[in-house]
This record gives sequence, C-alpha cells and structure tokens, in this order.
Amino acid sequence: MDVHERVPPSPAARSLEVPRLRATSSAFDGRPGLPDARGRALRDLRISVTDRCNFRCPYCMPAEVFGRDFAFLPKGEVLSFEEIARLAAIFVDLGVHKLRITGGEPLTRRDLPVLVRYLADLRTADDQPVDLTLTTNGSALGALAGPLAEAGLARITVSLDSLDDAVFGRMNGVDFPVARVLDGIAAARSAGLSPIKINTVVRRGMNEDAVLPLARWAHDEGLILRFIEYMDVGHTNGWRLDDVVPATEILAMIDAEMPLEPAEPGYRGEVAGRYRYRDASGEVGVIASVTRPFCGDCTRARLSADGSLYTCLFAVAGTDLRGPMRAGATDDELADLVAGVWGVRSDRYSELRSAATVALPKVEMHSLGG
Repeated sequence: MDVHERVPPSPAARSLEVPRLRATSSAFDGRPGLPDARGRALRDLRISVTDRCNFRCPYCMPAEVFGRDFAFLPKGEVLSFEEIARLAAIFVDLGVHKLRITGGEPLTRRDLPVLVRYLADLRTADDQPVDLTLTTNGSALGALAGPLAEAGLARITVSLDSLDDAVFGRMNGVDFPVARVLDGIAAARSAGLSPIKINTVVRRGMNEDAVLPLARWAHDEGLILRFIEYMDVGHTNGWRLDDVVPATEILAMIDAEMPLEPAEPGYRGEVAGRYRYRDASGEVGVIASVTRPFCGDCTRARLSADGSLYTCLFAVAGTDLRGPMRAGATDDELADLVAGVWGVRSDRYSELRSAATVALPKVEMHSLGG
C-alpha cells in the first residue's frame, strides 16, 4: 500500500488540505528553461559547501552513526570556492535563477563570505541578479550574519526544531542552546537579511509539542515559519512512517488557535504549501513531501560538496562534475554534461514512495545539502 494512503489527514484537518502543486500553476514566471523528461525546467541549484556539521540531528546525522571517528571528505575532494563559482555560473547560463548555499552546516566552511561574493555577482539570462540564499542551523550566525550580508547574501533560512532547550538539545544532538540560535536570528535581522525563514522538521514523539510555541513566536516576530514532514532521506535516520506528523495535522493545531486560510504559491516549484493568518498578520507554510508530494513541479538540482550533480533529494547516485572540470573540461563541455543529465531526468520518488522505493539505496542528506 502506498504511503499516501496510509497517512490520512485527521478529521479536524480536512478543511486545510495541503495542495499538490501542478505544472499549470498560474504563478509560473513564464521564462524559458532547460526542461527535463517531464517538462520541469531547471530553476534552482542547491550548493553543498561541506559535508561536515557541528550538530547531530537525528533526522540527518544521528550521533550514533556520525561519531568522532566518522570519515568526512578530505579537503582535496571538496570543491574550492572558485570551482563552485564556475559551476554555478554554468547552471545560471542554463536557466537557474535561484542559488541556495547548504551543507552539512555551511557556516563551518571557512571564509564563506568569499564564496557569497562570487555568487552574488552572477546574473541571469535576462540580466537579473540571482536569488541568493543560505540555509544554516544558526549556531555561528551571530558572528557571520554581518559579513555574509556585506558580501551580498540576500536572505537566509534558519533551522530551528524547538524553543525548549531540552527538546532542542535532543533534536540537535549536541545540547546546543536555543538562545544562541535566537541571537543569530537577531543578528541576521540587524544585518538586513530579509526575509528570514525558519525551518522546523517535525518528528512524532520528539517535537510535535513544539509546533504551537514556534508558530506563536514566529507570528509575533514577523518571521516566515515552514514545518517540514520528517522524510526518509538516506538510511541512517531510522525513518518510519509512524514518526511522520502529517502536514494536515500540523495545520489543524495552528488553525485551532490562529485561524488560517490558503495562500497562492509565490512561484512554480515552490515546495511549501502557504497559509495566511486570517487576521492578515503573516503566514506559515508546510512542506509535505511524504503526504502530498510535489515532484510534478520540482525544479531543483543539487551540487554536493565533492562536485557531484544530483537530480533528486532521494537520489541513488550522482554525476561527477569535479573530475571532468579538474581534467580540463571547458565550460561548454560541462554545460553539455549538465544538460544531458537534466534532460533525461524523470525522478519522482515521493510520488512513488512505497515499501519498495523506501528500501532503495540513497545518499545521506548531509552530503546532498537537503
């Protein structure tokens, strides 16, 4: 039986069903792009600058697997900033207009503002600046928000799974205090990074009680909050369907206290289902990859820290770009390689998710950049 059939929404949540976005979305920007085998244009590139992280979140890098002796990538196998910038420029030439810096934890990469400066200079085919953003756990944001903004970073997303220190400590796996992340968010606001988005992965039995406190806090602070269903990325996180808190259940919790109404997607390929507060005081979103997959509008490619191109978060394998690049491939040759991979892309893991697909070999999320 398919996962979507086995996670029905609760009766209280049925009025706020999460929409399945389709390729006919009226919010599509209309610009041409490189299509894959299902007609999905290449629009977004997520760039992992490191596979290392200072947190050990159980849904991504559980401490019992990624311990002190875990072998991360040697320095020589990680793309240099110049190599990342070169590949990013090629992707932008192919139609990408949004770049997201990820990890691991990207702020553990030394001199990251240097890369931000390179990427901020890129312009799309219609001579617009790229939409440059970054996802971080916020642990080093207090010190780096200013330099990142000065280098050209436009906005930022911070992962925050609870406001309660005990719960947050269990979720980050290293007892990192909430206050330090909140200080980082304040620093980002002071630096002019806007909008600031907050990502929260919800896992049953761990932090579903954090939903309402986070919603109240983000509402009062004027922050955009996105709740993410716990996903079966990689194999080390012990994913079970029973641990998934469906997006409809999350919406019902919030709607009962702060009434919501559906909002239109901002653009084709937006992964979050958006909802406005009925008092016109902001919005909240849910990313329902498990219960309401959005494969049909997925426009995202991923570049791993070691220079592999992945066309799906649930990928089995990637395509090496670092090897050809270091062997002397020209920009045109690299562009042809990317176009060839994307042109035959037919990934739709979340639409097909079943016992058979969940068991497929997959790459761990810390390598892909989430």
